[in-house]
Amino acid sequence: MHGSLPTLAVISLSLSAVCSLIILVHLLRGHRQHMWIMNIVWVVTALYAGPFALWAYFRWGVLSTQRVVMQAKHRGEMPPGHRKPFWQMAAVGTLHCGSGCTLGDVVAETFLLIVPLSLFGKPLFAAWALDYVLALLFGVAFQYFTIKPMRGLSAGAALKSALKADVLSLTAWQIGMYGWMAVVVFLLFGHELDKTGPVFWFEMQIAMLCGFVTSYPVNRWLLKTGIKEKM
Repeated sequence: MHGSLPTLAVISLSLSAVCSLIILVHLLRGHRQHMWIMNIVWVVTALYAGPFALWAYFRWGVLSTQRVVMQAKHRGEMPPGHRKPFWQMAAVGTLHCGSGCTLGDVVAETFLLIVPLSLFGKPLFAAWALDYVLALLFGVAFQYFTIKPMRGLSAGAALKSALKADVLSLTAWQIGMYGWMAVVVFLLFGHELDKTGPVFWFEMQIAMLCGFVTSYPVNRWLLKTGIKEKM
């Protein structure tokens, strides 16, 4: 399996890049999201979720474009994106969280290529610590730019709400991600993977999907209690 893994990794990464590009082109051709941060969310999600993200975007994402939302408001109707089943709202909310995590993890892992660090004698632990810090920064920023305009809050109040909405969700995501990467490093390979190779980034794609699984129940609860905004 390890012998064919680099080929599988290249195929997966290439397919995901194509899916991300398709979404980006669709957005740029006049289908931008009503909530601008979601433009970034959908493009980033496709980088790890590939065809699933593409399917979700054309199934759920297009319901919340600027044009669709404005047309619904003109007719005095609730925007179709707000009429999605609750499980779909929770899924989109989880993807919103995951995009911040993904950007933080990519930046952290790229930084460690340039500046190698270790924690308790393990580069992996340093990577996880930096991943979490940067993922939290990106995740809170994503929540801030969602909550502030939707609730009309002051900067301080919006930041407090963003922290409240994202810390649990992001932590749950990172647990799933760390869990898979621990399996990869300690059980499947027995050593850390080369960050310059496709296999590492392929395993990170799988890790992000595991993060979605562990974060989804938390996002359901956050939406149900009103701590997090429905999207």
